[in-house]
Amino acid sequence: MWTDTTSIATTATPQRVWKLFEDVAGWTDWNAGIEHVRLEGPFASGSTFVMKPPGMDAFRSTLRDVRPHAGFVDETLLENTRFLVSHELRPLPSGGTRITYAVRVEGPEAATLGPLVTADFPEVLAALKALAEQA
Repeated sequence: MWTDTTSIATTATPQRVWKLFEDVAGWTDWNAGIEHVRLEGPFASGSTFVMKPPGMDAFRSTLRDVRPHAGFVDETLLENTRFLVSHELRPLPSGGTRITYAVRVEGPEAATLGPLVTADFPEVLAALKALAEQA
């Protein structure tokens, strides 16, 4: 198993960041690691989405534990590896939000694949923050 956590603070409210999370087709606006993404169903636990990173094959993920304005987990199974990515929103006393991505990778290649999956998280969170603060 391999784990990692990355977070950033923003002046945007949890509700504003949540709107960006719910707009799955718009994830490409703040995540350069996504060439195309399509939600299959509502943004709710049990729904799936298909995502294609640049230069890679598309894969399917499942939304787990969707909690409006608080966070969600997505789960991806690729061969013998399971990826769980938690996206958490915590209100700050200042009125802003702490956005935290926590990743858990399970499987024989976890130590190799985990760092590859999370390498761009600081840039992704910075772009998400910038977009959330525009509104």
